[in-house]
Amino acid sequence: MQGYILNIFGVRDEDLIVSVLTPKKLKTLYRFYGARHSSIQIGYKIDFEIDKTSPSKLPLLRGVHHLGFKWLYDIQKAYLWQHYIKLFYNHLKGIEDLDPFYYNLLEENTKIWEKQNPKRIIIESYTKLLEAEGRLHKDFKCFACEKEIRGECVLIRGFLPSCKDCAIGKVFTKWRIEELFNNKSSLFLNDEEVNALYNIVCEGF
Repeated sequence: MQGYILNIFGVRDEDLIVSVLTPKKLKTLYRFYGARHSSIQIGYKIDFEIDKTSPSKLPLLRGVHHLGFKWLYDIQKAYLWQHYIKLFYNHLKGIEDLDPFYYNLLEENTKIWEKQNPKRIIIESYTKLLEAEGRLHKDFKCFACEKEIRGECVLIRGFLPSCKDCAIGKVFTKWRIEELFNNKSSLFLNDEEVNALYNIVCEGF
């Protein structure tokens, strides 16, 4: 079985409780003596086995093999990946059964993380997530006054659009955000806009 480690929580001695995202589940597993085995970190993709015969309340994580990515040796790319994964975990924690969308989205991300700007990947992926969950507001009506937004807009947490008079924040040209929302492409966004959108994503999914 394969999955992505979304969270690691240290318990007694050197044992760990590990949250692993598989194609259809967010599994919570127990790992004995974590420091004595191969190193595992948040964001790693692993091949593993589950032992359900243990008297422990949680199934045991066994036979872990790290399925590495070259870009994990790039400190900046690895940092952004781990931060992205933590946002994923905070969004999904408490849910056991999941649509394959979430796993497949991470799979898609890992294939392009080395060659493209990770912040742009995160922004584009976030719009896909919002759309999959029915939370992407393509109608561009201000969440506060409900008027149609024209020309320029402000985005708040969840990429919720607002007119400039109803929210304080970075002002975006509407058609650029429409391109992002409709085509999941950050091609027409400059670096300043990308950084601003990334900061919004970091507020939480």
